[in-house]
Amino acid sequence: MRHTRVYAGACVLALLAPLLFAAQGPRGGGGRAAFDGWPTHFEGRALTRLPLSEREERFGGDFPGHIARFTDGRRELIVRFVTEPTRKLHPASDCFAGLGYRVRPLPIRVDEAGARWGSFTAERGGETFRVHERIHADGGGSWADVSAWYWAAAMGEHAGPWWALTVAEKIVSSER
Repeated sequence: MRHTRVYAGACVLALLAPLLFAAQGPRGGGGRAAFDGWPTHFEGRALTRLPLSEREERFGGDFPGHIARFTDGRRELIVRFVTEPTRKLHPASDCFAGLGYRVRPLPIRVDEAGARWGSFTAERGGETFRVHERIHADGGGSWADVSAWYWAAAMGEHAGPWWALTVAEKIVSSER
């Protein structure tokens, strides 16, 4: 009987541990930094802000941070400034799949600066996009995978705020 109580107590503690960590917030401070505004350039190209769709507006209503959409004349970017670990930040592939696109993973993309990006293609109705995404913190830390970011943030391994970037580029038929 004593072993049963010890086992039950250990199970209860294991269930409550994530809640205790979440209540403490990210270790190391900095998780509530002020929002200084949106970037004006991306990869050397000027950004033009686009209006959010009605769906994006609704989603952003209780998002912990800020969401904006941009174009650099070739690509569309969704930029999210995230102030706390959240499941509301999910992989872009989930969004595309939810909108009826056929999603195919691509190898990790490494950009000119050495940053790693998660990548996939999304195809629907003869239209194909190449999509890259990554999350990074100004104070260090970078993730090509939303789940890896979430657990690092939730367990306090990296303090925020974080920038989540999703870049979608339409592929013309000659590029396929």
